[in-house]
Amino acid sequence: MPLDPQALGKALNENLTLHSTLCRREAGAFQQAVRGSEDVVVACTQEKRLFGELGQQTEGAVAPIRFVNIRETGGWSRDARDAMPKLAALLAAAKLPEPEPVPTVTYKSAGRLLVIGPLELAERFAAVAGDVLDVTIFSRGGSGAQERRFPVMGGRIEQLDGWLGAFQLRWSQDNPIDLDLCTRCNACVAACPEGAIGLDYQVNLQACKSHRACVKACDVAGAIDFTRAPVAHEEQFDLVLDLRQQPAFLRHAPPQGYFHLPPGEATGAQALETVVRLRELVGEFEKPKFFAYKQKLCAHSRNEQVGCNACIDICSAEAITSDKSRQQVKVNANLCVGCGACTTVCPTGAMTYAYPKPGEQGARIKTLLATYERAGGLAPILLLHSQERGQAQVEELGRAARVGAAQGVPANVIPLALWHVASTGIEVWLAAVAQGAAHVAVLATGEEAPQYLDALRAQMDVAQAVLAGLGYAGLHFSLLHARDANELDAELQLLRQRRGAVPAVRGRFAVTADKRATLDLALDHLAEQALARPDAIALPAAAPFGNILVDKDKCTLCLSCVGACPASALQDNPQQPQLRLVEGNCVQCGLCATTCPEQAITLQPRLLLTPERKQPRVLNEAKPYGCVRCGKPFGTLKAVEAMMAKLAGHAMFQGAALERLKMCGDCRVIDIYSATDESKITDL
Repeated sequence: MPLDPQALGKALNENLTLHSTLCRREAGAFQQAVRGSEDVVVACTQEKRLFGELGQQTEGAVAPIRFVNIRETGGWSRDARDAMPKLAALLAAAKLPEPEPVPTVTYKSAGRLLVIGPLELAERFAAVAGDVLDVTIFSRGGSGAQERRFPVMGGRIEQLDGWLGAFQLRWSQDNPIDLDLCTRCNACVAACPEGAIGLDYQVNLQACKSHRACVKACDVAGAIDFTRAPVAHEEQFDLVLDLRQQPAFLRHAPPQGYFHLPPGEATGAQALETVVRLRELVGEFEKPKFFAYKQKLCAHSRNEQVGCNACIDICSAEAITSDKSRQQVKVNANLCVGCGACTTVCPTGAMTYAYPKPGEQGARIKTLLATYERAGGLAPILLLHSQERGQAQVEELGRAARVGAAQGVPANVIPLALWHVASTGIEVWLAAVAQGAAHVAVLATGEEAPQYLDALRAQMDVAQAVLAGLGYAGLHFSLLHARDANELDAELQLLRQRRGAVPAVRGRFAVTADKRATLDLALDHLAEQALARPDAIALPAAAPFGNILVDKDKCTLCLSCVGACPASALQDNPQQPQLRLVEGNCVQCGLCATTCPEQAITLQPRLLLTPERKQPRVLNEAKPYGCVRCGKPFGTLKAVEAMMAKLAGHAMFQGAALERLKMCGDCRVIDIYSATDESKITDL
């Protein structure tokens, strides 16, 4: 690689020495470095294991060791000589502290494996896993092997749910032949005059004429009983291998511990990989709890009225469900796969990504962009990709560029690995543009759920509309699709030309854990530096901010919308009948429109740029209605008139009762008791 240690050192404010054979004859330099107290960054991930072992074997080694790949990400590229700013940025980001520990989710597996599918195929898989795992087979039948080595259950599966270490199988035994007792002697097959029993040892009850010759033929084994009623069974397993054509879980992200191999894929490398993974899943395992949830910010429901379902609709693992009675959503941490899509579509920030936390991810992006600019780089492009398949494509592309088979990652494209590409959204992207990113690209490799890509496109449309409205020319966001390194190479060559305008003064703010606060910081900086400053920018329907329109002819100022608003955007006025809006707080969840009994509310997605955005604005007001007895205001004229119009024909509200609707609560009680006393005097 054509590395320039002086240029890199200047950008990092350090004196650097270039080692070209550090993993072999220059290893002593590494050992000397790890004896110090400062962090050691090794700019090579291929020999991570070697350096890790070498560090452990070095006496007095105390320095933390971190690794970063600068070879495939830019050192091996046709632009390698111009890539020093990017490499400096990658080195600087590698020196940042590791993400803080977060709560974990624990799985415990004793190795109880359920194999579902054709008996012969199921027995083959059980044979190669049975020395490690406790295997049970569930099959509708099949010839199978002569030697019965594993328990076989049969019947109709009613339900299969759960996750690694806690799968629950419910089934009913509805076939006259008990496969666990069956010896597969085939006597029943030969005895059946209708041929209603096949080699799958299932009785076709439509063809059976009740001769019961099979029962007599199976007298010794006693495996056939037509009088046996379907029996419900339930059992727990730690792992599931499903060999049927149709999987038990149709969701895009099945639970951990569940593996689906349809018959056409049950051989070869994929089958071998599945068996290896199954054998490894015995013991206790942990994963980060990827999300944090703040119920009081949630716009899902109020008063059992549903407003926002964004997180429920997008979750590909079906880990999020509604709990309207508690005005919140529930997340099953055992099913959560950590994609983070729920956090990016959440308009309020009630759901946030926890590993890494928003501030840690923001600090990484800010460091990359600031170091790149300080090193003389121009028009940086952030390439957000997954840390598995996306990372593999980037590395494969770099190796191809090394031998001239590809162009490699362009000098101004900075790859950033994420646990999942759906884990960042509009607030992170706009913050990146405010801090100098000329473009933010998200790489989809085919492993993402379709709804994730739809959500990413929708958010990119909103973010692009904001920047276009502020006068920032060019395209700032794109969703790339690449199934392999060749397609990625072509996409990146087109990407290098997609450069949007950025603020003249870079934003120095930090991404916070509060999504709305980060959005406000980014928007305020972008608006302050904008070439255009309209009063408002119209936005697509997916926008997490906007206006509320009230039909004043319908609105009675009942203020039920104020009680439903989760963001304190809608407010009342304690001094007089008014409905007010702080537009900057509105998340466009729709709870107000759902709650409004008069259907007087309409949402208007937009970004207001005037100072009024953060100030209460009156949407509707009315004259107060004074009690006809004491004169104290207790409602609005329109509300009282609407109430009287609706109740005038009711049998309970006639005469004096209807007149009491014009009184405040106190006077209404006094009037009722006064009327009661007068009636008693009349009776006397």
